[in-house]
This record gives sequence, structure tokens and C-alpha cells, in this order.
Amino acid sequence: MKPNTPLYDALKKYADDEVLPFHMPGHKQGRGLTQEFKERMYKIDLTELPGLDNLHMPEGVIDQAQNLAAAAFGADSSFFLVNGTSCGILAMIMTVCNPGDEIIIPRDCHKSVVDGLILSGAVPVYIKPEIFHDFNISSGISTEQLEKKLAAHPEAKAVLITYPNYYGVCSDIQEIADMVHSYDKILMVDEAHGSHLYFNDNLPIASLKAGADICVNSLHKTLAALTQCSILHVKGDRVDVDRLKFMLQALQTTSPSYIFMACMDILRDTMQRQGKELLDQLISYNLKLRKRLNRIDGITLLDDNYVGRNHIHDVDITKLLINVSSMGMTGLEAEEMLRKNHNIQVEMSDLQNILCITTVADGPDMFQRLGQALDFMSREHSDVIKQQDTHIFLPLLKQKLSPRQCFYSIIESIETDNAIGRICAERIAIYPPGIPFICPGEQITQDVIDYINMIKSTDVAVYGAKDATLNTIRVVKE
Repeated sequence: MKPNTPLYDALKKYADDEVLPFHMPGHKQGRGLTQEFKERMYKIDLTELPGLDNLHMPEGVIDQAQNLAAAAFGADSSFFLVNGTSCGILAMIMTVCNPGDEIIIPRDCHKSVVDGLILSGAVPVYIKPEIFHDFNISSGISTEQLEKKLAAHPEAKAVLITYPNYYGVCSDIQEIADMVHSYDKILMVDEAHGSHLYFNDNLPIASLKAGADICVNSLHKTLAALTQCSILHVKGDRVDVDRLKFMLQALQTTSPSYIFMACMDILRDTMQRQGKELLDQLISYNLKLRKRLNRIDGITLLDDNYVGRNHIHDVDITKLLINVSSMGMTGLEAEEMLRKNHNIQVEMSDLQNILCITTVADGPDMFQRLGQALDFMSREHSDVIKQQDTHIFLPLLKQKLSPRQCFYSIIESIETDNAIGRICAERIAIYPPGIPFICPGEQITQDVIDYINMIKSTDVAVYGAKDATLNTIRVVKE
């Protein structure tokens, strides 16, 4: 009988097609992994054997590896995460917050933050995000808004921010850290997209260097690690490390992957020894490509020219956010054309942009091919902006119940058009990047319904809704 392995077959086909990957994971299909590691990978898929230590009670080689990681990243303590950064975000929130505690969060947080609110019982105090309409993305954090929230909520335990965001936008994290600490609060950072910042001073400042108390990095996003390889760091004495260890034991698998932990150990060593040189090279490749792309009609790049606008304090140039609307196409169409005609796969597309993630695993030939493909696309298409209702929607809605209260309520599904005034029981996001436009416990408004109807007319992917068509929505039963 012929094997029936649809997932494996699809993965094989993708690999055999030799698609050029400008997406995660950052090792870029093995380019950034050492040959020795790749050859030994299956032989080191082991468990808690004598001499190999235990992630949940590290006293030997895992403890040594985590201590070396802490030194490399400038932390006091670092912890390997084999369940990805989302697990670390849950652990951060559950460590710092008890049920009923307030936590200040920008409304464009990742969906895992909302999950952390449900599990911890913490109550969100949302900051309305800045919208950067040139690219139709969420932008930096207004420190003025943050200070107002800190002053109005003196009992809040902490502030949790995303830095950098998915697109490479960096808020003024130094000022944010100083402000948060002046109110004697803990600064938590979802630094999923900032692992590489620790190893080169020509990039935006890393969050621990700016004063973050606890943060999480996805080593598999912007560095050359396997998917799920992440790390959590603590610096200073504001975080209860013993409680954090308990949360990590509760949330992480009791069968941690030694392949993942070994990969993180090797990556840390490589970046500690060669990180500056590797990132200097990556920055050089990006600057050369950006110079070329800036000469192409119909392309607009997010770059340092936008610093100072919409609370953008810095831009991570290893992220290529490319607005293609002046080519007369959507980002979704550009992604499809790059894949179909040029065998290039980008990380993300939306109605205006494509996003390419570049890492130390990328060589100059990859940048050359991407530049050639975009140049060709520009010459093949008009320079008329494609008009669409593409506004981003990240409102501050009335929080009628906490996410946890909502989760434990009686839920029903109703027609979306009839849901105005009801309390939403889902976190619904466009994915990627996974930022919910409505969260559990928030009151549904006409603007929410209008936005949902706009989404239904596009090809964007919806995440979190039980009904993926969005014809119905889950609400708290009255």
C-alpha cells in the first residue's frame, strides 16, 4: 500500500522546489545550522539520561548552557523555552500577576498575551496603539499615553510591550523603561523579533540593555535556530525568579527536546563569538538591497526616514517591509507573483505590503534574486495605486468583563450582524501578525461589524474565531 502522508508530502515538495525563503524560521532551511549539528541531529534526540541534566531541575550541563546564555544576552538568569515564545509570555504574565491584578498593555499585543490574561486572571488596561497610515500598520508606543495610564492606574503591577514589533518598528524603550520604573512597576517585553539586537550595536538597542526586567526572545525568528527555540531572560530583582521557575515547569513539556536545547546552545556560542561580524554582513546586504529597491518605481520601504513619526524611535533594517500598492497590486498579489514567477516566499503579505525577514543565514545571492524579482514586477505593472478600503482597526473598546471572566461564562454563537452591544467571547485576529482586533470581554460595536464585513471581502487569514467565515461570532450569553 502506498504511504498516505499528506503533511510530509507537502513538506517534501516545498523543500524540493528550492523556494527562496524570506520567512521564518531564521536558519533558512538549514543554511544557518552547523553541518555537525545537522549530521548528529537524530543521534542527539535524547532524554534525561545520566550526564544530560534535566530542564526542570537543571544542575549540570543545561544549567551551564543557560548561564552562558545569560552572560551572552546580558541577563542575570536565562531559561530555555522548548515550547516557543508564547509559552514564555504566558509564564511572564502568570509570574508577575495574580488574579485581579491590572497590567498595562498596548492594544496591538500578540494573541498569546490575551491567553496569558485568561490563564492568570489579570485585568488588561489597554493603550490605544498608534497607526502608521503610510503602511497601514501599528506603530510605536506613545509615552504620553503610557504615563497617563500609569498615573490613572497606580495599582497596576506591570507594563508589557512588544519591541520591536512584527514589522521592525521600535518604540523608545529606554524612555519607556525609565518611566515604568519611576512608577515602581515591572517592565515585561515581548521581544520575539529582537534576538539579534543583542549582538550588534548598529541595530536598535536590545530591551535588557534599555532596562527591561523580563523579556522573551524567539531565537527561531531573527536568528538561525529551529522552530520553537526561544529563551526567557530576567535582569534585576523585581521579578520573583522562584515563581517564574514554577510557572515554566507547569507550562513546558516534561519531555523537552534536547535537539532544541542543543541548537540554542550552539547558536549562543556562534553569536557570542561571531555575531557582530555576521550581523555587520547582514546589515551590509540589506543596505545594498534597500538602495536598489529605493530606485524602483512603485516601491516604498519602511526605513530610517520615518524615524520621529508616529512614535517610531528606530527601525530594524533586517526586516524589509515593502509597500507595493503603487505598483497597482495588493501585497497578497505580490506574494503570489513572487512565489509563482520567481520561486520566492515572503514572510507575510497584507493588502498593501509584503514583509521579508532576513537573518545571518541569508547570503548575497538571496538579496540579489529578491531585488531582481521586484524590479521585474515593477516594470510589468502600472504605477497606479490600487484603491481599497484597507484601514487597520485596533480600537479601544469597552471592557465589560475580564478575559478570564469571559472565558468561564456561558457562551453562544449568534449572527455577526446581530452582535452589536454583545460581549465578545473570542479573540479574533488577522494572522499574521496575530494581533486581535477584538478580545474576550470587549463590547462589540458597529465599527467592529463593519470591519468584519470588510475582512470577509478579502483573502486575509483569520485566526481565533470558531467560525472562520465570520458569519457568526461567539458572545457571552445574556
